[in-house]
Amino acid sequence: MSYKSDTTPRYHAKDLAKYIAEKNHCPLVLGSATPDIETYYEAKETKKMNLYVLTKRANQAMLPTIEVVDLRQELALGNKSMISFKLQEEIQKNLTNQKQTILFLNRRGYSTFLMCRDCGHVFQCKNCNISLTYHKFENKLKCHYCGFEQKIPSVCEACGSSKVKYFGTGTQKLEEEVQKIFPTASTIRMDIDTVTKKDSHEEILNRFKNEKIDFLIGTQMVVKGHHFPNVTLVGVIAADGILNLEDFRAPEKTFQTLVQVAGRSGREEAGRVVIQTYNPDHYAIIHSQTQDYERFYKTEIPLRKMLKYPPFCDIILIKFQGTNIYELQKVARNSI
Repeated sequence: MSYKSDTTPRYHAKDLAKYIAEKNHCPLVLGSATPDIETYYEAKETKKMNLYVLTKRANQAMLPTIEVVDLRQELALGNKSMISFKLQEEIQKNLTNQKQTILFLNRRGYSTFLMCRDCGHVFQCKNCNISLTYHKFENKLKCHYCGFEQKIPSVCEACGSSKVKYFGTGTQKLEEEVQKIFPTASTIRMDIDTVTKKDSHEEILNRFKNEKIDFLIGTQMVVKGHHFPNVTLVGVIAADGILNLEDFRAPEKTFQTLVQVAGRSGREEAGRVVIQTYNPDHYAIIHSQTQDYERFYKTEIPLRKMLKYPPFCDIILIKFQGTNIYELQKVARNSI
């Protein structure tokens, strides 16, 4: 999705690359550790392109060890902090050994969802199996795919618990939490609020690397492509923030993001990753722990087929816009 533009002019760089390659009779190479499901299906099933698989990491480096922490158990143990006991323990090891840590918390593109803190159940659309989005003004849960809506429940429909709450937090709050638990450690934050100036993105990354700052706290910006030899620990604060987006691709995005952010750890030394989640049994979490793309694909593709999602169909968004809502509704109804 990084190659897709949702603003005018709307385009997908991958499609443009295909067009240019065809017109100029040259080969096109698409490379990713976590290819999107549609592209992988095209390569694997339709044979429209050749598939080559790299089985080793660059420089023969070992993959980091990944541990999943169940936040439901943390809550049961009385830990209300954003940082689990296990992650705190691993952070302390890094501080003692003068190694660096990246803490990832997805915030950009975030949509509030409703979750039970006892069992981890997330309220989903009865038709689309997609997380319902909380609309504060109307005080309702809505599906952004089919329009299904329901009132805000007072108890969990799965276990009956009253500990139902809106899920979400931010990187600024996380930074405050880190400074509270580890007061002598240095931190730097990279998110939409801290990269507003020209070249501030590179400035933050260079400072983290050259000044040996203990923590880099950030959103999607810290996930891809960075090489920090001294980073040996990555903490994913809330994997559920991606997993429960109102998008059928949420499991795919979760798997991709977790594998990519895990790749920032242990570039030259043995690395560790701690993933915190309320849904440790979800297949996207399980397969990201082993970084097994093939098993994730084999789990995801039959679900896509059953629910008639891409690559088994195309989804088209038709948008109507106007100043008169009644006239707009009339035009929309006549157009369908």
